[in-house]
Amino acid sequence: MPASEAAHIDARGMKCPWPALRVARAMRSADAVTVEADDPVAPTELEALARQQGWEFAAKGAHLFAISRSR
Repeated sequence: MPASEAAHIDARGMKCPWPALRVARAMRSADAVTVEADDPVAPTELEALARQQGWEFAAKGAHLFAISRSR
């Protein structure tokens, strides 16, 4: 995958902590990830994961989030 292309994770229907675990795993080999997650707790957990790791977090829509390594 090119460095400029974000990995995409479809975590719809998964309860936390699974979306965050999927993001953490994907970020081992990617610089950026987009994730679709519809668990109401997901935004809070994804933002906390990003903050803990020093990554950037952005809500792109009601159930779409972007996480990337800080530049």
